Amino acid sequence: MRDAQAQRLEALERENERLRRPLAQAQTIIEVQKSLAAVGDCTESDRPRGEHLMAAMEPLEASMGLKRACHSLGIPRATLYRHRSQVAQPASDVPSPSRPSPPLKLDEQERQATLNLLHGPRFVDASPHNVYATLLEEGRYLCSVRTMYHLLKEAGESRERRNPLRHPQYTKPELLATGPNQLWSWDITKLKGPVKWTYFYLYVLLDVFSRYVVAWMVATRESVTLAEKLIRETCPKQGIARGQLTVHADRGSSMTSKAVALLLADLGVTKTHSRPHVSNDNPFSEAQFKTLKYRPGFPPRFGSLEDARAHCQAFFRWYHHEHRHSGIAYLARETSTTGAPTRSSKRAHRPWTPPTRPTPPDSRGNDLNPAVPRRQSGSTRRPMRQTISRGARSYTNFDNPVSHFH
Repeated sequence: MRDAQAQRLEALERENERLRRPLAQAQTIIEVQKSLAAVGDCTESDRPRGEHLMAAMEPLEASMGLKRACHSLGIPRATLYRHRSQVAQPASDVPSPSRPSPPLKLDEQERQATLNLLHGPRFVDASPHNVYATLLEEGRYLCSVRTMYHLLKEAGESRERRNPLRHPQYTKPELLATGPNQLWSWDITKLKGPVKWTYFYLYVLLDVFSRYVVAWMVATRESVTLAEKLIRETCPKQGIARGQLTVHADRGSSMTSKAVALLLADLGVTKTHSRPHVSNDNPFSEAQFKTLKYRPGFPPRFGSLEDARAHCQAFFRWYHHEHRHSGIAYLARETSTTGAPTRSSKRAHRPWTPPTRPTPPDSRGNDLNPAVPRRQSGSTRRPMRQTISRGARSYTNFDNPVSHFH
């Protein structure tokens, strides 16, 4: 019995001795990492931190070896070798080797002769490539084309011969929206009609912060009067106060019209436009139009004005309640517009748990596991999303268009 206890004690001592060394190594690594964190907090430069890190490698290398020490601190061994070689032999003591001159390098007389030839009346307006080809046809070789360019560059003659205007680097104008109803973007796009050269026009007012379409309209023509009435009726419905909203648009005829400018001035709304000859200064409206026209169900042509309105009504319902935009972190537009979490956003932030395996129905056809929805057939397999209504939709008729406000 006593021999068995002695053997067990010896085994435990050997196990403790085996574990004591890795524990000491781990403790050393933790202390080094704490000291490195302190160095990183007290200085803005990485140079003291690197020197401290290299100095900490010596005790670790003695206890666990070079390879494991570098792996534990995340230092490449090549970096350590380079640091030690620089410490052993400083860079200031190493003489920099002088680069030998090429054997075919032109001397001063040949360089000056080549420049005189390039400055002469025969080749003063010719490029080095033309000079090189002309001299080869005559059986003469002075230097390569690249050497001619080097000589001209040293003489300051390789720049543009004309004096073009060099534009400075201007800062691009930016518009910032930190909440809904601070920045709107609006535009007009064409929808193909039933026959060639016939179009319907879709007016869209888009909130940039939430990507929510605050108003849209389909009409038979592009008109300043229609755009003015759309904006006039949308601002009161959204509760826009004076000095609150900025409306951005491109430089179309309806957007830059005097009637729209006077209306926005009366409403206290700031208007901005795209820069001249810049096609990507209104990206949010263009991206929304691309989402509309690249949908699988978008028809090549619309049979009538009512057909276009019905399609847009279904599209904007999907765009508001089902489509998740990457620009707003794939949140539902009710969340980003109102700021209050909706039923769908609360469900999106809950951790996903896989459903339990459905139990087959009994002999009478009763579902023994009602928590798991039964799979449906046909086009109704996708469950219906529960959404919250955004309010009543009003229809305003003027000049035969239909406006939809949310």
